[in-house]
Amino acid sequence: MASRLQAFWNHPAGPKTIHFWAPTFKWGISIANVADFAKPPEKISYPQQVAVACTGVIWSRYSMVITPKNWNLFSVNVAMAGTGLYQLSRKIRKDYFSDEKDAAASLEG
Repeated sequence: MASRLQAFWNHPAGPKTIHFWAPTFKWGISIANVADFAKPPEKISYPQQVAVACTGVIWSRYSMVITPKNWNLFSVNVAMAGTGLYQLSRKIRKDYFSDEKDAAASLEG
């Protein structure tokens, strides 16, 4: 166990480097986006969620081509892409698809 901890500590993307701390603090964006799942879709910002999703996709790819592999950077960006795309899907469903169902229900009733 001690040798694994020491290997983690001395890794080129370990806690002694910015390569560890930058993605670790970036988790705050994903956590905030998850907290916003309870927010009504009307309050979701297209530009913000496009930026979060694109950042996640682009940096996920980048984290796999750099040396050393930074799995913390990869995982946080996959989470960012996922939460951003989910929020965009909620907003798009509300803006473009919910009115059709509401209109059809009002015509029937």
